[in-house]
Amino acid sequence: MAVFNLVSAVAGFVKVRFLIDKAVIDNMVFRFHYRITSAILFVCCILCTANSLIGDPINCITDHSIPGHVINTYCWITSTFTLPHQQGKPVGTHVAHPGVGSYVEGDNETRYHSYYQWVPFMLFFQGILFYLPHWIWKNWEEGKIRMISDGMRGSMIGSKDDRRDRQSRLVQYIMETLHLHNTYAAGYFFCEALNFINVVGNIFFVDVFLGGAFLKYGTEVVRYSGLNQENRTDPMIAVFPRITKCTFHKFGPSGSIQKHDALCVLALNILNEKIFIFLWFWFIILSVLSGLALLYSTVIVVLPSIRETILKRRFRFGTPAGVSAVVDKTQVGDFLLLHLLGQNMNMVVFGEILDELSRRLNDYMHNNVPTAPSTMEMSPIYPSKDKFPKETEA
Repeated sequence: MAVFNLVSAVAGFVKVRFLIDKAVIDNMVFRFHYRITSAILFVCCILCTANSLIGDPINCITDHSIPGHVINTYCWITSTFTLPHQQGKPVGTHVAHPGVGSYVEGDNETRYHSYYQWVPFMLFFQGILFYLPHWIWKNWEEGKIRMISDGMRGSMIGSKDDRRDRQSRLVQYIMETLHLHNTYAAGYFFCEALNFINVVGNIFFVDVFLGGAFLKYGTEVVRYSGLNQENRTDPMIAVFPRITKCTFHKFGPSGSIQKHDALCVLALNILNEKIFIFLWFWFIILSVLSGLALLYSTVIVVLPSIRETILKRRFRFGTPAGVSAVVDKTQVGDFLLLHLLGQNMNMVVFGEILDELSRRLNDYMHNNVPTAPSTMEMSPIYPSKDKFPKETEA
């Protein structure tokens, strides 16, 4: 019940974020990072810390001379290990469990597992990493889209005159700040690139955390599912062993050091293996989508013809003269501002705004034909004689 309440709290947080009437300041792939991925990682963190879901995270079996809670605590806070040379051997005839068998200390390789102590912290830290680019962009953006689109977002509400007045003021703002939004756009594209770097970096980060087993984890699981049941070894058991060994030393009655081998059941790894196989596939999908979104943004910056196509097809703004005026007289920052405004407005309202903007841009182009500079325009270039010393007038 406690687990359900914790997960419901996170779900309620996500639901509130979706329902609040806020301006959309990014694209869908961007939102996959800070809304979906962060929520997934935080929920997984909660599940890993909820002992009531799977019972005790570790239970160790040893002789009765060591209390159970002592050996459990010791093996949890230190580490347990498996034997790579015992992996893949028949269970019940050659080994007791996969990776658990006899060994000679110092001669046989041992693989220690201490990551399970850090899994909740790791997942929580990853959730923060995926939210960080959105936090940077949100502070960089400073609520600009929300303020200038106030009263025009969503469905058409209010009288026609009021809507026309708001549209006119918005177009006037765009005209007065023309070509001043490139820094604004640079912040957005930087955070979008940060999203891509973050998801790819997290793949390698988890690979290091799991001892180099994460990069091929998903492909190994897929390959395992296609093998015959008699001849296959579950790769998830090698990465997340369910039975491990632990060595405990203590002093005997005569003062000699006694060595106790314990078998430990890591019930938590049943959950860990499912979490990380899901994250493997999700990170791969998200990295591909983020790469495509970054490529899309790069094409928008480099090719004005793509901006023209977006205006015609996405926003259904098809007046040839109007499209040409908007594309020719605006820069990348201006276009990004228009693109974000289009995501927040009714298509009809946004079309009217683009129509009025294109008319004003056309008027601006026609009324600003290059001519010979007037005397007033040249006066800053050629200072008056009064500014020269008198001796230079001779």
